[in-house]
Amino acid sequence: MNKNMEHGAIIMGLILIITGIFLLLIGLFSNSKNVRVEYGVGGFIGPIPFGFANTKTMLYFTIALSIFFFLLFLLLRHTL
Repeated sequence: MNKNMEHGAIIMGLILIITGIFLLLIGLFSNSKNVRVEYGVGGFIGPIPFGFANTKTMLYFTIALSIFFFLLFLLLRHTL
């Protein structure tokens, strides 16, 4: 991978993280009192997936999404 592609991947990752934080804050500070914000954070330490969330459903969703993206990473790594 050349320097331009590495730089682009870093910028894209930062944009995704900032967008996620922004959307979470919009939901948190919305004016409606009936809004319930659910959040989850997930990732991998080695081959082991982990996740933190405020509800059990969101935790399962976060871990499933982490596993999906890990498998997508493996697939794209072997094809490129």
